[in-house]
Amino acid sequence: MEVSVYNIKGEDTGKKVNLKDGVFGIEPNDHVIYLDVKQHLANKRQGTAKTKERSEMSGSTRKLGRQKGGGGARRGDINSPVLVGGARVFGPRPRDYEFKLNKKVKTLARKSALSYKVRQEAITVVEDFTFDIPKTKEFIALTKNLNLSGKKLLLVLPENNDNIYLSARNLQKTSVVTVSELNTYKVLDAAHLVLLESSVTAINNF
Repeated sequence: MEVSVYNIKGEDTGKKVNLKDGVFGIEPNDHVIYLDVKQHLANKRQGTAKTKERSEMSGSTRKLGRQKGGGGARRGDINSPVLVGGARVFGPRPRDYEFKLNKKVKTLARKSALSYKVRQEAITVVEDFTFDIPKTKEFIALTKNLNLSGKKLLLVLPENNDNIYLSARNLQKTSVVTVSELNTYKVLDAAHLVLLESSVTAINNF
């Protein structure tokens, strides 16, 4: 599928770029998207939650009440989970939430997410550009020229460009990543993708 290439002024350059059907035009697989997003979010979890269990509490071990006849649940010492301020039964412990996904599954998920963006007409291709110095004002002007102001954007660069990254860093609804950092979660989290012309060539090789 061919799409038009725009410049940073929002003008159609007359050039066309091909979005490979095997990457941008597949039938999306919702289940692999779910798995990839689930893994991404799981890998970001710290897993440091911890509560004290009965053996870890400090307090007297004296049995507070008789075993039977009190009219309530049986309880032993003051650390009993039955009591307010007592220990917790089977509480969370530090753990690692990460799990493995096959590369082919992750690749299919990324292609599915990109295909959804094409269906939603949420991809704009811009010819390669850079800024002489980091300037947020210039990046805001770029979004206005492309009629993308106020939208949650993901700009995909072919490689690191500090001036572009720093220009967009203070904008709450804008993220800048390289092709190698592109993942399913970031694609779906953005309302609109802005791809540089060179980025399309790299993405077509997924």
